Amino acid sequence: MGYLMVDHRASPGLSELEARQAGYDPRLSGEGKVYEADTMTCSHCKCVVVKNPFRTRDRPHCYQCDHYICDICAVKAKTEDTHMPFSKYIDITLTQAINGSSPILLSNSL
Repeated sequence: MGYLMVDHRASPGLSELEARQAGYDPRLSGEGKVYEADTMTCSHCKCVVVKNPFRTRDRPHCYQCDHYICDICAVKAKTEDTHMPFSKYIDITLTQAINGSSPILLSNSL
């Protein structure tokens, strides 16, 4: 769990177009406004997702590592046979680097 705060109390804020492009509610991102939202970090790709408070479907959860995963990784988890949380990816990469694998082999093996 995390937290995002965009503070425009001392700035001109965002235009309506800029706010919509960034995924913010324009009413909450103009001059003098403060935008606050909860965030979640995917344990598989480390992508930070701003929670939508109006979401009605369940958020994906990886039962192998017992953590939240984003929608993209949830689709991958259903279609691929390998379980690859970010920590496992780092461990494999570091092990191969210690063993002297070339960067090209490192990127191709994952």
